[in-house]
Amino acid sequence: MKFNFIKSLLPAAALILSMGITSCVGDLDVDPTIDKSTSMVFERDAIFAKIYANMAITGQQGPAGTPDIADIDEGTSDFFRQLWNMNELATDEAICNWGDAGVPEYNFATWDASHGMITCMYYRLYFGITMANFFLEETASDDSAEAITQRAEARFLRALYYYYAMDFFGNVPLITTVSVDDSEQVKRADIYRFIETELIGDGTTKGCIEDMSEPDPNKNYGRADKAAGWLLLARLYLNAEVYSGTPQWAKAAEYADKVMKSGYELCPTYSYLFMGDNNKNGAQQEIILPILQDGIDTQNYGGSLFLIASTRKKEDMGGAGTSEYWAGNRARKEMILKFFPNGDVPQADVTGMIAAAQDDRAMFYGLNRTLEVEDVSNFVKGYSCAKFTNIYSDGSNPRDSKFVDMDVPFMRVAEAYLTYAEAKARLSESGVKEAMDALRNRANANVQSSYSLDDICDEWAKEFAFEGRRRMDLVRFGLFGGNNNYMWEWKGGVKNGTSFSANKNVYGIPTKEIVATNNRLQQNQGY
Repeated sequence: MKFNFIKSLLPAAALILSMGITSCVGDLDVDPTIDKSTSMVFERDAIFAKIYANMAITGQQGPAGTPDIADIDEGTSDFFRQLWNMNELATDEAICNWGDAGVPEYNFATWDASHGMITCMYYRLYFGITMANFFLEETASDDSAEAITQRAEARFLRALYYYYAMDFFGNVPLITTVSVDDSEQVKRADIYRFIETELIGDGTTKGCIEDMSEPDPNKNYGRADKAAGWLLLARLYLNAEVYSGTPQWAKAAEYADKVMKSGYELCPTYSYLFMGDNNKNGAQQEIILPILQDGIDTQNYGGSLFLIASTRKKEDMGGAGTSEYWAGNRARKEMILKFFPNGDVPQADVTGMIAAAQDDRAMFYGLNRTLEVEDVSNFVKGYSCAKFTNIYSDGSNPRDSKFVDMDVPFMRVAEAYLTYAEAKARLSESGVKEAMDALRNRANANVQSSYSLDDICDEWAKEFAFEGRRRMDLVRFGLFGGNNNYMWEWKGGVKNGTSFSANKNVYGIPTKEIVATNNRLQQNQGY
């Protein structure tokens, strides 16, 4: 089914550049405006597909050559690749030995508002927002059943892009129409309320979830349905205190519970979630919204190829179902110690690590590695993550020898279980143990008689290791910027860790954007 959906992605991408998207954002050739004076023919399905494609591909032809965003390596401009960098490299989970401009700044939390990759992510998000705005305006009078469903999904995706804009950058422009006029920068809490209203309405405005497809993992794979909307709401409410100043634990639990009862369910085999055939090996029962990848049709140097290739070294790990081994990202010591709290970490391959940890999620490679990252520039200093692979669970061959088929499991039902557990724990209500036990039983890990908030914070790391969300969780638990007690290797650029300012809990509004708007936008504190 996914091939039928993605076959229109590349024609859609080609159509977008023919629209005359112009630059008024510094040196990057992308902008939240579309020149409506340019003659064009609106193709509903093509533009709709491009809103999704903004997460899956980086340009007009694939894998590289005609990028959506200029003045940065096209593969680096990938949505998930930069989301991953921003949420992983400054945390206790991952570190990278590459010297590419911007990577050391991520590693050590020393970025500023001129950081090229952060700037790229800002424009990638607003590119997706612009496509959604354009689609919604052009289909405003189309009342066909298909258009109504597509419009609901476009609103959901716009809300998703705004979620990350809010999470990363705080106070950002709110753009809901296609216009060349300056847009208003609004408070983070206002973006929070906009997302909430987009999803569930406010009594006068109809929420998009109402018109999304009913949850059905056997029918909707690759497209957002009501369960995706509920999970985004659960994520929004779980972090509500960070975004709006007011906690919403009960609402987080309510919508997490709806996801848990939606018909999606935990895949019995954890590793299947991260294999080349995860669209059909049973993992699709858990993956609520994947970022679709295909070795032939969506070639890209980001996405799942980035996850697989950047974490592996060919000489000793091998067996990834791709010719690409980039040997860059690996685990910080604290990530490994989540599985070995007594410090008894073996130097073992993946099978040995899982057996020693008694947890199927301990998918790390420690042969010829050191636990401590003594030298950031050396890939074998630090254990390797072996979680992601293009190998098929049934032994069949991937579609391409280089580019991969593993869909990024971007939103999956396990998040609802942990959201429910954390929200109930913060409310001192029952249900924590049942939700936590479900995940630990699936991982063949020992269950506990009870779980503290510290246990739950560690469980987020174990369940979602290297999946691109850790910073968000550390911020919510008060363990990221401004925290002087929780340290990890190379935190703040010091081997044993040092604190960094709380202003780093958000990224700076890109300097190029502030200059391009004649200083109309107010910069975040400390940048």
